Amino acid sequence: MNPLQVAVGVVKNPEGRVLISLRHADLHQGGLWEFPGGKIESSETVEQALARELKEELNITVTSATPLITISHQYPDRFVQLNVFLVEQFSGEAKSLEGQPFKWVSPAELERYAFPAANQPIITAARLPHHYAILDDADEAMLLSNLQKILNRGVKLIQARLKTLPSADVAKFFEQAYPLCKQQQAVLLMNSAVECSVEVDGIHLTSSHLMALTKRPENSKWLAASCHNLEQLQQAQKIGVDFVVLAPVLATQTHPGAASLGWEQFADLVAKVNLPVYALGGMTESSLTTARQSGGQGIAAIRAFLD
Repeated sequence: MNPLQVAVGVVKNPEGRVLISLRHADLHQGGLWEFPGGKIESSETVEQALARELKEELNITVTSATPLITISHQYPDRFVQLNVFLVEQFSGEAKSLEGQPFKWVSPAELERYAFPAANQPIITAARLPHHYAILDDADEAMLLSNLQKILNRGVKLIQARLKTLPSADVAKFFEQAYPLCKQQQAVLLMNSAVECSVEVDGIHLTSSHLMALTKRPENSKWLAASCHNLEQLQQAQKIGVDFVVLAPVLATQTHPGAASLGWEQFADLVAKVNLPVYALGGMTESSLTTARQSGGQGIAAIRAFLD
């Protein structure tokens, strides 16, 4: 069955608030909140349909839109593909032209509203930044200074991958690092290979830990995972992981001879799951545009945010 193709816009204003509207009660999934958009006509591109829908619904003119995530979802009565774009550049003042109530909310507030089931990955993608920094423990003496460098770059999502440090040193680091991240409104995750009870914002699963799970761990706030193939991506989706990194996309300094996915295979794998996916391996700041055009949430890196 061919899915119903829908263009969806995550519209953000200059203050970073997201526009949501309430579906009419007599529509499919009526009475729930949604991100604006609508059906793509046979003669339209996704971008053309999105621009038309936002003009017709909200009286805003899209200046620029960037791919955010693509969702395939089977409802009991229909199969849909949501082609979601981030719209941060537009003109005109939003107003309801079709009688739908709408409001601007912060990304963190999105989870308070009832959306159709297919929208959950969109909510997650809307809350996530485009950069995911991995703080490695190759040089223990540089951990805190490297963390400060990352925060100074404005990165808001960080994983502490401290696989070789003794537990006491890990605990000491997090006692200092977590308050620093909180001050900068940055999310700090701990790699699951670290066996230490500390306060963090979530866990990043190794691929082996991911494959060993049968369900999402209870009481986990943010849950991420490392993936290298389709099987791992599907497992992450099955247990309800929030986002993943997919690697290696390009050759890296540490593993120059290792087989890499390349952007074409990265895009193909991303398209097969309903998850925000960060590209990892050989990334630089200039890789971000390619990653997003390939369907990725953004880039993950160790060195790129320290240079």
